[in-house]
Amino acid sequence: MSDLELKKNEILSSFQFRHATKDFDPDKKISDADFHYILEAGRLSPSSYGFEPWKFVIMQNQDIRIKLAEFATGARRQLPTASHFMVILSRLPNDMVASSEYIKDMMENVQKLPSDIALGKQTTYDHFLKTSFAVEDDPRVMFEWACRQTYIALGNMMTAAALIGIDSCPIEGFNRAKINELLVAEGIMDLEHFGVSVMAAFGYRLHEPSEKTRQSAEQVVEWVE
Repeated sequence: MSDLELKKNEILSSFQFRHATKDFDPDKKISDADFHYILEAGRLSPSSYGFEPWKFVIMQNQDIRIKLAEFATGARRQLPTASHFMVILSRLPNDMVASSEYIKDMMENVQKLPSDIALGKQTTYDHFLKTSFAVEDDPRVMFEWACRQTYIALGNMMTAAALIGIDSCPIEGFNRAKINELLVAEGIMDLEHFGVSVMAAFGYRLHEPSEKTRQSAEQVVEWVE
């Protein structure tokens, strides 16, 4: 078998391995090196125009995890047992408009674009937000558009974890307003710039999952030639 086939089989095997883990083994912890690798998979993920509208908050403080559980019913089994628990924040619309200081800083200091190139990209991005994708007029739609990009990073982190035998669970079962309030009260989140997008737990499964079920390729794939 060629190296390419081995890589493809390894990746598909990781998808077979991964499942939405509800109960983690509280006695098994992810090493610092392995979790750094998972975070790098998120940090290096693609985003629209490369503007990275995310922040990954790792909740290792057990007192705060207990507080989160009050407003995150979908995470009540994972919060006490997961080795690492992540709250992914998304940039708010005021940071994501083309004229914002955040976008200007990204182009100048992260992407290091020459001023003329940055100006052209800013103009193109502004047109995209207002006309092509038409999200800027509705702040909720604009925020959810940024949130969708955080899911790309989350998917990559879960796949990276599965490739080395680490379990995960994406979590949307929470009261967003209450979690926002909690994170602000704890001094973790600046409500002028961020809102909660999604959560995720990482660790090692306590129980073996049931067999994975998915629709067939014929049900979900359509070729147009």
